[in-house]
Amino acid sequence: MAQFKAGNGRLEIRLSGSGGQGVITAGVILAEAAILDGKNAVQSQSYGPESRGGYSKCEVILSDGEIDYPKVSSPDVLLALTEEALAHYGKTVKTEGLLIADESIGEPSGLQEGVRVLRVPILQTAREKVGREITANVVALGVLA
Repeated sequence: MAQFKAGNGRLEIRLSGSGGQGVITAGVILAEAAILDGKNAVQSQSYGPESRGGYSKCEVILSDGEIDYPKVSSPDVLLALTEEALAHYGKTVKTEGLLIADESIGEPSGLQEGVRVLRVPILQTAREKVGREITANVVALGVLA
């Protein structure tokens, strides 16, 4: 993350996928790591009533200064692990932002001008290299780092 700089010492990140993929846990880990690194961080989450397979998202704001509003409206970075997450949030990534999408989902469309796209085999790596797809959240944190 050190190589990706957002304006004003603030970085807004949205992690999205489906229930059971661990995006909320990944967001908690990311926020706690930032705090241990001396940054200010806030994490919020939202998910459907289903514990597995339902929709979920996690937002993390990292800052050198105070964080006055804990919600992300136009993320600097979007991680999308499902087609639904990409379709719903892809258009919200700010100009010059970064979209990280699992390579198994479709091509993004309707992005702001200048959005960089990184397609990574997150789910495949978790399944084949780690041996459990449930570890995709930790693989995704590695990509973010």
